[in-house]
Amino acid sequence: MYIHDLNPVLINLSFFEIRWYSLAYVFGILIGWWIAKKIIFFKVENGTILFDVKIFDDLVSYIIISIILGGRLDILKIWQGGMSFHGALAGVIFGTYLFTRKKNINLFFFLDTIACVSPIGIFFGRISNFINGELYGKPGEFFWSVIFPKVDKIPRHPSQLYEAALEGIILFIILISVTCKNETKIGVVSSLFMILYGFFRIIAEQFREPDAQIGYLFNLFSMGSILSFFMILIGIFILKRAINNEFVK
Repeated sequence: MYIHDLNPVLINLSFFEIRWYSLAYVFGILIGWWIAKKIIFFKVENGTILFDVKIFDDLVSYIIISIILGGRLDILKIWQGGMSFHGALAGVIFGTYLFTRKKNINLFFFLDTIACVSPIGIFFGRISNFINGELYGKPGEFFWSVIFPKVDKIPRHPSQLYEAALEGIILFIILISVTCKNETKIGVVSSLFMILYGFFRIIAEQFREPDAQIGYLFNLFSMGSILSFFMILIGIFILKRAINNEFVK
């Protein structure tokens, strides 16, 4: 059993501080950007696509702004609890749509690439959630249980680490494996991201305390589970269209 005593602040100079959560965004975006470019280079070299990788660099600023604006949709107090990730997802999709429409580029080509590297940012984000002692799990006494002293003295599931493993490591391994296959159709990776993230998130929600301001809807489902369920449905819809080559220009 572990007693959580991690400091969410890495460097504190009184007038300036660096938090692990901020670093999670920085490293998630930088590493994701680097791997995304490697993916595009791989596809260009294998003759899968004809594309100027510099265009992807221009998209990154759109993605950063979209993550920030989309992830903070909970300011409206309507979607509290479920919108930090799901709102960021919606923001990235909308931002990418605006960019590709402006550049006249296939939307799902970019969405597939972004979907493939997104688990990297999710992994760092969940690790920083654990460091912050937030989004903690339900009570459970096991040898890997964690006590969060700022919450209470009850041993709990480290649900943040469950999500880091499922939504980060495992999801990335699956998506990068699919991405590296030349026969993978446009839209498949995006759809798999929606389906698998939704599935993994619903599993993790079973071990995670619901948001205090919402609790369980209908006394059964957390907001995260409901939004993830709709992600799965949308993912299945996209997958069917991708298999039929409907996203090929």
